[in-house]
Amino acid sequence: MTAGDGPPSADDQARAATLRERLEEAAHEYHGLDAPRMADAEYDRLFRELQALEAAHPELRTPDSPTMRVGAPPASQLAKHAHLSPMLSLGNAFNDEELSAWEERAVRAAGDDVRRAGYVAELKIDGAAVSLTYRDGVLETGTTRGNGVIGEDVTANLRTMRDVPLRLRGKAHPAVVEIRGEVYMPFSHFERMNAERVAAGEPVFANPRNSAAGSLRQLDPAVTAARPLRFFGYAATAPGGKPLPFTTQWELLDTLDAWGIPVAPNRERCATLDEVHEWAHDVEHRVRAALDFAIDGAVIKVDSMTLQAELGDVGREPRWAIARKFAPDIAETRLIAIQVNVGRTGSVNPFAILEPVEIGGTTVKLATLHNFELIRDKDLRPGDWVQVKRAGDVIPQVIGPIPDRRDPKQPPAPYEPPVRCPSCDSTLVAGQDRGMLYCPNFTCPARQLEALVHFAARGAMDIRGLSYARLQQLVAAELVHDAADLYDITAGQFASLERLAEKSAENLVQAIEASKAQPLSRLIFALGIDDVGEIAARVLARHFGTMDALMNAPEEEILAVRGIGDVIGRSTAAWFADRQARALVKRLRQRGVTFTEPNAATGSALKGLTVVLTGTLSTLSRDEASALVEAHGGRVTGSVSKKTSFVVAGDDAGSKLEKARTLGVEVIDEAELQRRVAEGS
Repeated sequence: MTAGDGPPSADDQARAATLRERLEEAAHEYHGLDAPRMADAEYDRLFRELQALEAAHPELRTPDSPTMRVGAPPASQLAKHAHLSPMLSLGNAFNDEELSAWEERAVRAAGDDVRRAGYVAELKIDGAAVSLTYRDGVLETGTTRGNGVIGEDVTANLRTMRDVPLRLRGKAHPAVVEIRGEVYMPFSHFERMNAERVAAGEPVFANPRNSAAGSLRQLDPAVTAARPLRFFGYAATAPGGKPLPFTTQWELLDTLDAWGIPVAPNRERCATLDEVHEWAHDVEHRVRAALDFAIDGAVIKVDSMTLQAELGDVGREPRWAIARKFAPDIAETRLIAIQVNVGRTGSVNPFAILEPVEIGGTTVKLATLHNFELIRDKDLRPGDWVQVKRAGDVIPQVIGPIPDRRDPKQPPAPYEPPVRCPSCDSTLVAGQDRGMLYCPNFTCPARQLEALVHFAARGAMDIRGLSYARLQQLVAAELVHDAADLYDITAGQFASLERLAEKSAENLVQAIEASKAQPLSRLIFALGIDDVGEIAARVLARHFGTMDALMNAPEEEILAVRGIGDVIGRSTAAWFADRQARALVKRLRQRGVTFTEPNAATGSALKGLTVVLTGTLSTLSRDEASALVEAHGGRVTGSVSKKTSFVVAGDDAGSKLEKARTLGVEVIDEAELQRRVAEGS
């Protein structure tokens, strides 16, 4: 059918409405809930059907049609648009004391009801602020913040973002509502976009925040549509300050979520300011490191909307909200050099040598670069000015170069990965992992050193006093080449090392001797088998019971062990099939290292059950309780789900206990666990 064939039939109108509804629902499941049910091919088929209907009958194209997300012609310039009410700035609190002072000011203005009302703590997204005006639930206008009173009309660009609903979900929306929020670009999407630009020979972007703001203000919506932008909403207002259908900030956020507006994760409803302090510290020092988007602090708001109205504004800042700023986790500095180290598995790991820069109160000189393909994708070059990210205790990472700061006449030369091992000069080989290089030499000194460090570490053989520096001395003096050599060193040989007293030498020999008694699970982990961590080592030891049983088990038997996946199983089988690895195991046996697991599976009372431990148990440590469960056929996991068989709860049990109750998972105490084990033995 082509345009001009007459008005659309009732069937056409109904079909178009159905298609719009199904496509919008699928988009919400995909982008809002991250739980798509419709296959991509089906979505594309329905989308093309709607396009064809609208092409034949343009009058069927509604403002909330999914086809409106892309297709507006480029603008010659961005028009101005006035907000329904000013988009205010926030005052800042840089520490707990300043946040407490804000509360005191609010209490003086509106009384102690402020404290009784509590607070809502939200992430402060580091992006570009926008407002979305919905009329009768349909997106009408989208603008930038501008000067807070008048912004730029970027409606066509915002329509391209699938996070932004063209029609609010549910019913009974306000006749007109302006929703405020933040447009941002996830770190992962930013890096992927820059990698694609490098492959296409285009210049890379400097950072996610600037990229989001620049993408939003493009004159051509098709350009914006090609950028991986996302959106979080956090506020709403109506014309003339008319009341909206919520009485608290928490209810506002829940309502936005119900309307299909994405809301930032990790928000918290806090009864007291002490709870706010605790939440803010946790976000700054733990949560921020795991986020895939930039934040520069938190926003703390008085929960009650009535109190918000009573507190009002002072200047261009609301009295009822404040930004709790965090120490910056991103800084700019110069990339002096790219160097590499060799790990215990032979992996050649690149890292950045940086001009020292302070980030979050810590001076940063080194940063991880992950792998060589990432260096190429980001187009990182020694001599570049770069952005470096650090959050909490996470190792600093180089986000990317700052292209604008390159000398266009003499840009730094592209980085070339090494060809030979810097430690043993072996020719490097490409690994199966993306962008990784490996030294294939099992006797490489660098590999030997890192393997020894891992062998002696806590969680492995736990040889107290055998530090990295001490192991460097042993390797340099050629007293040790592998783990078995440690058990041959005498106190006299230790004492011959620089800055090591006779008593310290004797203590080291005793610590090495004591490590022979470590169980098989510790030894398996200490061997440094690829992908085998402490938990997998414990599972293997408790299943097979002895080193001989594990070492001689065929790959299919290892793969059949509950809790051992394909990667770990194949890696374990391959390690024990290596001639040099088996020779090392033989030499460890000769030196008296324990080859058995005292907590190997002895019963089946908990066979096939998944158990979660939470809180402090009366008589058992967490490790002892885990060993008890696994020794009787059960499996211990760290999180509660519908598949959890039961939760063992001790004193001070926290969120895991609450989740178990919510999901209807059985909760027992330590005594009941002991009873079930005893009855099933």
